[in-house]
Amino acid sequence: MNERPYLSIGEVLGLLLEEFPEVTISKIRFLESQGLIEPERTPSGYRKFYDDDVSRLRFILREQREHYLPLKVIKGRLVDGDTEAAPSQAPRGVRHMTSTNDGPDPESHPSAAGMSKRETVPAPVAATQGALARDVTDALDRPQLLSREELVALTGVDPETLEQLEQYGLITVRRIAQQPRYDSAACDIAELATRFARLGIEVRHLRVWRVGADREVGLFEQRVSPLLRQRNPQAKVEVAALLDELVALSGRLHTALVADAVRGMVEGR
Repeated sequence: MNERPYLSIGEVLGLLLEEFPEVTISKIRFLESQGLIEPERTPSGYRKFYDDDVSRLRFILREQREHYLPLKVIKGRLVDGDTEAAPSQAPRGVRHMTSTNDGPDPESHPSAAGMSKRETVPAPVAATQGALARDVTDALDRPQLLSREELVALTGVDPETLEQLEQYGLITVRRIAQQPRYDSAACDIAELATRFARLGIEVRHLRVWRVGADREVGLFEQRVSPLLRQRNPQAKVEVAALLDELVALSGRLHTALVADAVRGMVEGR
């Protein structure tokens, strides 16, 4: 256990997911690319988020969700100091953080001389960790590919279930030097499939989600194809932001539709 005064991007995601279930790591990175947040970096390239960074993110996400403000307007409010950003919702008094891939860093310890002026940030609430809160990235926040053994250890999925997920096309397997490798999406799918199995929903039943996801992606592709044809860096940034928003809306719509149908089943509608 390393004690450090900042959070990684994955830990920040874990803090935000309960209030903002649609937020993703790529969404946080996009807000940074647009200049709305400016996290510090460790010497090896990791982002360092402090308490005021998390509060700033909460403000931005609330303005988008509750007032539908464009990022340009939100950025102006941040510059003017008109935020009323809420403090972090993590429990007070918690100071011990999980270890990082950076290894021991004397500058990141609260007692070290020259520590940032920002105060120590509480650790993420344990309940928000798990699927979708995992930061499976390297030192530069690029997707990190895991071996089969690492995936099993990280998610708790049993090898038989993992094989079924691959057979039914629910997990994409990449091959590097003839060895299978898995990304963060595979981690989430494996963990969620394990949880479904505990509730009596077998892997073969999850094909319904795969078919639905493929149809949605086809619809999203039609929407972003004009931007993709522009072949310039700014267009790629816009595509990433648009797809993030579409995926978030899709998830919320799916949840609402299923909840409504389940209520109808219970009420006999």
